Amino acid sequence: MTRSEPGLRGEGPLIAVAVHNGHAIRDELAGLFALSEDGRLREEDPYTGEWAEVAPTSIVAHHSRFEVDLNRPRDKAVYRRPEDAWGLPVWKEELPTAVVERSLAEYDHFYDLARETLSAIARRWGRFVVFDLHTYNHRQDGPDGPPADPDMNPELNLGTGTMDRTRWAPVVDRFLHDLRAFDFRGRSLDVRENVKFRGGRFSRFVHEEFPDTGVSLAIEFKKTFMDEWTGERDRAHFDALKAALASTVPGVLATLK
Repeated sequence: MTRSEPGLRGEGPLIAVAVHNGHAIRDELAGLFALSEDGRLREEDPYTGEWAEVAPTSIVAHHSRFEVDLNRPRDKAVYRRPEDAWGLPVWKEELPTAVVERSLAEYDHFYDLARETLSAIARRWGRFVVFDLHTYNHRQDGPDGPPADPDMNPELNLGTGTMDRTRWAPVVDRFLHDLRAFDFRGRSLDVRENVKFRGGRFSRFVHEEFPDTGVSLAIEFKKTFMDEWTGERDRAHFDALKAALASTVPGVLATLK
């Protein structure tokens, strides 16, 4: 298993990407971490690789964002100081330059792979849609503390801040409509746009590299489907979210045409 790879290369102009799915680290980094494994896991996006299965083509990262963060600009992709990582003390001491360079080589490999994959799909289908899949924490005050204010923390935040929103409005609006219309365990999901996040480096990469042919929807699920402090998953809730995401595929692809 490579650190990032296309999990599936299928037919159709939809690609799902899970850049923070991974938890593995290179052997040379193991003794350098000050941050515990549980601390790393809490800031990662576990299980997003499974959601990526809704698309015929997927790119899933297997190594941790604490090795290299694929959703940040290259010069910010390695967390060197606590302020780079939400105040977390990631390393016991300053990382050697050679270690940082090897991490950045992984960053370059990932974006070369993404460019190659998306270029091939653009040639085959003309235009394409990316589901850029993420999750976010909402219990910052500890496992027994109150959840974050739901007014500012929707169940699903759609980030569209890196795209030409007017150009891609039909696709974006159809995605939002179908997700809100989905019967999510007897109710509607709280789905909003650009409340918590506006999209990161990967979505920006898509819109810069493929301005006329590609749109990336930066999809952030609140971690209501798991205990963000232990990593334990509520399988039924998780599967219902996957079904909700899958329900948007026919409409998005029909609108893309």
